[in-house]
Amino acid sequence: MITVVGVGRVGSDAALHLGLRRLDREITLIDVVQGLPQGEALDLNHTMSILGIDVEYRGSNDYRDMAGSDIVVVTAGLARKPGMTREELAAKNAEIVGAIGRAIREHAPGAIVLMTTNPLDAMVYVMYRATGFPRERVIGFSGVLDSGRLAYYASKRIGVSPSSILPIVVGQHGEKMVPLPRHTYVYGKPITEFLSRSEIDEIVKETIQAGAEITKLRGYSSNHAPGAGVAVMAEAIKRDEKKVFLASAILKGEYGVEGVPACVPLVLGKAGIERIIELDMTEEEKRLFEESINAIRENIGQIPRPLIE
Repeated sequence: MITVVGVGRVGSDAALHLGLRRLDREITLIDVVQGLPQGEALDLNHTMSILGIDVEYRGSNDYRDMAGSDIVVVTAGLARKPGMTREELAAKNAEIVGAIGRAIREHAPGAIVLMTTNPLDAMVYVMYRATGFPRERVIGFSGVLDSGRLAYYASKRIGVSPSSILPIVVGQHGEKMVPLPRHTYVYGKPITEFLSRSEIDEIVKETIQAGAEITKLRGYSSNHAPGAGVAVMAEAIKRDEKKVFLASAILKGEYGVEGVPACVPLVLGKAGIERIIELDMTEEEKRLFEESINAIRENIGQIPRPLIE
C-alpha cells in the first residue's frame, strides 16, 4: 500500500499520478481536515473507473490507517505564499512534519518516506530525526523538479526536446541551489558547447527563480510538476528500477559533508537509496556547493531544537 499524507494540491496530484502508473492496488489519503481526504478519494475512484484502472483510493483522518504502507509520500505543511521564501517556512512546518514522522515510525515502521514539504532539505532532516529511520528510507523530492526546470529552459534555447537533456542541479532546494551546466549533457555534449556564457547564466537564473515565478503569477506554488515527479520516484522504488535521480538525502561523508541533507545524484530501488553518486567539481562549483550546504545548515538552525532532538 502507498499512503499520501497531506491532500492539498501537491498531494492530490501525486495521488493521481500514483494511480495512473498503477503502482499499487490501494492508495490511502490522510489529512487532518475532516472530509477532504474522503472527498478526494471518491473523486479519484471515479477517475480510475472512467479510465479503467483497478486502483482503490480511501480517505482517512487517522494516521493508523497508514499501517502496512511500504511507501509514505508526505506533502503536508503550510503552503508557500507570494514573497515567502522556503526558508521562512522552516519553523512552522517542522512541527507538522515531526508529528507525521512519529506517526510513520509507529504505524508504518518499514516504509520508505518521500518528502515534498518545504523548505525541503530542512524537512528531510526533521523527518529523518523524527522517524529514526536509516537515511536510505528518508528521501526528499527536489532535484527531479529543479533539474526538470533546467532541462526545460535549456531545451528552448538549444532547440531540442527536454527529454534529450540530462540536467544536473545539486545542493539546496531553494535560492541557493547549484545548477551544473558543465555536467548537463545533450547526448554526450555539455550544454556549455551549445550555449554562450550569458545564455547559460540566464537559464540558471530562470531555474532558480522558477518556483517563485509560478507563485507570483498564480498566487500559489507549483503542484503539477511535484505531483508527477514524486510519483516517478515512487515508481522506481516499487519496481526496483535502480534508476538515478537527483534527490535530497542525508550525506554521510559524500562531497565532504556529514549529517546534512542535500540534493545529489542517487540510485533508487526497492531499498530506497541504494547508492549516492559523487560528481567531480571545479573549485568554483565546490564553492557554490559549500554555500548551498551552509544555507541548509542555517535553515535547520532556524528550527526550534526540541523539534529535531
